[in-house]
Amino acid sequence: MAVNLVNVENVSKVYGTRALLDGVSLGVSEGDRIGVVGRNGDGKTTLIRMLAKVEEADSGRVTHSGGLRIGVLTQHDSLDPEATVRHEVIGDLADHEWAGNAKVRDVLTGLFGGLDLPGFPKGLDTVIGPLSGGERRRIALAKLLIEEQDLLVLDEPTNHLDVEGIAWLARHLRERRSALVCVTHDRWFLDQVCTRMWDVQRGTVYEYEGGYSDYVFARAERERIAATEETKRQNLVRKELAWLRRGAPARTSKPRFRVEAANELIKDVPPPRDSSELMKFASSRLGKTVFDLEDVSVTAGPKELLKHVTWQLGPGDRIGLVGVNGAGKTSLLRAMAEAARSGGEEQPAGGKVNVGRTVKLAYLSQEVAELDPNWRVLEAVQRVRERVDLGKGREMTAGQLCETFGFTKEKQWTPVGDLSGGERRRLQLLRLLMDEPNVLFLDEPTNDLDIETLTQLEDVLDGWPGSMVVISHDRFFVERTTDKVYALLGDGALRMLPRGIDEYLERRLRMEEAVAQRSAAAAPAPAATERSAADQRAAKKELQKIERQLDKISDKESKLHTRIADNATDFAKVAELDAELRELAGEREELELRWLELAEDA
Repeated sequence: MAVNLVNVENVSKVYGTRALLDGVSLGVSEGDRIGVVGRNGDGKTTLIRMLAKVEEADSGRVTHSGGLRIGVLTQHDSLDPEATVRHEVIGDLADHEWAGNAKVRDVLTGLFGGLDLPGFPKGLDTVIGPLSGGERRRIALAKLLIEEQDLLVLDEPTNHLDVEGIAWLARHLRERRSALVCVTHDRWFLDQVCTRMWDVQRGTVYEYEGGYSDYVFARAERERIAATEETKRQNLVRKELAWLRRGAPARTSKPRFRVEAANELIKDVPPPRDSSELMKFASSRLGKTVFDLEDVSVTAGPKELLKHVTWQLGPGDRIGLVGVNGAGKTSLLRAMAEAARSGGEEQPAGGKVNVGRTVKLAYLSQEVAELDPNWRVLEAVQRVRERVDLGKGREMTAGQLCETFGFTKEKQWTPVGDLSGGERRRLQLLRLLMDEPNVLFLDEPTNDLDIETLTQLEDVLDGWPGSMVVISHDRFFVERTTDKVYALLGDGALRMLPRGIDEYLERRLRMEEAVAQRSAAAAPAPAATERSAADQRAAKKELQKIERQLDKISDKESKLHTRIADNATDFAKVAELDAELRELAGEREELELRWLELAEDA
């Protein structure tokens, strides 16, 4: 029987006139992996701080089992700015001691990319003081993971980690024996790691079994049974459940929610977006040309980030852009944005960016634009436009769009200067969409947004007719909002990945293994001969043809998933459709293999 590690009994906490937690009772046992979700400001961080006894409750009691070893990652680290990374993470261990420890090697490689901490000026001997907040946070997390604990309490552990770092952390936490309580907005991470969920809502904590996918189903079912009046939220939850059941790759190895009940709950929910209809609408708004890159090279100071890239962003394309930090993702978007804003006069270091005449670009950068702190939220939106056309006959007033993005009628009168970082991010997104762009560049749009706001943003983007490029470390958001994934792998090239982020992680692993082999072996002999320009052109042409074929297969697969869900009780029909699906999967695999061969030639 699992030992109880922490008991939270009838705990309440009030800030000002607002009760964040009201008579909450919970428990954490050995082996628990608990994900904590809820809107920003509803008390997630307060709950885990009290659970860890970092903060006192106003009433009630929190008890820990005797001798409990607990490790806590908070939003603000307590690292000594005068100390080195070595001192904080490894302590007084000699090099041969820590280097011989498999756990230390795994943590340093997983969080920093190598035992010598590439990217830090003096490796392990780098002084902490001058480092950025993201670097300090990774150091605090590494220090915590190297130690032995019975319980880990983590507040937003995936912040400042890239896709690879998040994948490594998920694997590491699954393999640890310690219990876990984790606040995060990363839904892919929750599905990979957690076996229970706590949903913090208006002073109450609702408990669910399973990961994020199971939580979405159970919450939708609970709200249906309770017949709540929150129709909008209910519909969004059901829409997300429909996407998880029909369109996405399996989120967990063994889904725990009941398939029959899930199908019943979503039987009248259409697919998240009608891609062909949106493509037609986007073409009518944008014409044939959106962005054409011809032999483009992008530099940052003396460093050449992209070399001779030829690429096209077409009308209605929804692109996810992933890559190693520093590979040039943001620099590529900036170069395209500068060409658009200058009418083609500003061009990158090499090559040319051609911009369609009808392009109206909205660019959400990582920096939050400063607004007049005395403006009210609604005023800041109305200064852009009073009403917005969201396509497919949907029109919203400034106030209605504010409510969609979580700004209630009362909150709409809040001065901008009083908003939190996440709320300002939401307002910035809102103002961009209010200007009715037909091309969106979103650079880390999920920063500081809670899951409910992310779901609302995804719903708005589902019906948004235009071209879109998304840079994000939030794997769930990329897979949910985009149709294709391109990657910058640090070698100056831009590649399409037919199998998305899974393929990106595989390629990165192969690259790291190849680098390790090269460093261990003698320098390789020079390549015999380079491909002729004609061969390269032919390869590129065939690549484009294969990409179009893959798009058609994706459309067919999506329709088949929908038909399977619609005929869930007709086993003969499901078997027939499943056979078609397997046949398409075989075609896809052959095309992807050919694509990989050609990509090397091109």
